[in-house]
Amino acid sequence: MDKTTVISGKALIGEKFEMSPVDIFIADGIITAIEENPRAPDIWICPALFNAHTHLGDTIAMDCGVTGDLTTLVTPPEGLKHRLLAQASYPELVEGMRKSIDGMISRGTYGCADFREGGQTGVAGLLEAVANLPFRTFIFGRDGGESSGDGIGISSVRDIRDADRQVETARNCGKKVAFHAGERDPDDVDEALAYDPDLIIHATHATKRQLRECADRNIPIAVCPRSNWVLGVAKSSAHPPIRIMLDLGCTVYLGTDNVMFVPPDLLSEMAFTSIIYGIEPEVILHSAVAGSAISGISCFIHAGARANLFTLDAAHSAIRFSRDPVATIVRRACGLPIGKNVFNW
Repeated sequence: MDKTTVISGKALIGEKFEMSPVDIFIADGIITAIEENPRAPDIWICPALFNAHTHLGDTIAMDCGVTGDLTTLVTPPEGLKHRLLAQASYPELVEGMRKSIDGMISRGTYGCADFREGGQTGVAGLLEAVANLPFRTFIFGRDGGESSGDGIGISSVRDIRDADRQVETARNCGKKVAFHAGERDPDDVDEALAYDPDLIIHATHATKRQLRECADRNIPIAVCPRSNWVLGVAKSSAHPPIRIMLDLGCTVYLGTDNVMFVPPDLLSEMAFTSIIYGIEPEVILHSAVAGSAISGISCFIHAGARANLFTLDAAHSAIRFSRDPVATIVRRACGLPIGKNVFNW
């Protein structure tokens, strides 16, 4: 018989994050039951987060200096990041990625969708970095690493010549396809959408028509607000147009992008997004959790789901005075220690 674990506290249940004092019963990694418990301790139980867009290999180039535009900094094959990656040793790359993953775990993040440079060696490095860690990586391979990853991560269609072949190869293998698009202007969005991708990254400057197409075709968008600001492609809440995305019915996920510019901390990403974009806290938290769908697993807390959650000790923190726990998590949890992680994928 499987051993049952019980976690008690005030849990954010379901996709509407309805807080209730409960006991959560977990067996074999599955939430088997959620029962009301009026005497549950003042511990907040939150659904685990999923970072919908990272470049973890860039850890070795952390804070190398942001001088230049997208082309000189991150565009393959001669962007600064690619030159630094080429100079780094394999053990250094693996250690850097593992340290970034350790950091994400410590901040309540259960997994990420990573654009993995470096071909099959890059994919192997990330698999080695995550080995034996309670963390789920969905790898969008690049530079020849598509065959050993979970999908293919394509830079802007303007940066590559053989998108047709790459997408066809991925589709023939039953793998997902993701495109960077609309990061600096809307000119590469239509061509990316023509490939019927499983995920669009950024859409920072996508038009309303393009966003409506994403909504109508159920193509999720992973936005990375802090990275957009650091790289100078966003200077106001108009970019990325998150409010328009939501109003049109787009599925929006939250990511952090390149570790060389922004730490892969979704708690900080949520706080920034709340301040700059004025999006409702429930919507921001939903976007930071829902990206787990990329990996095929839901992190929302409900009976029958895999148990992926983290806790905050409200009893010993000022957050016990909160009148709106979801808003507090979105705006303030970046300054709080995580009590406990429970990750099962």
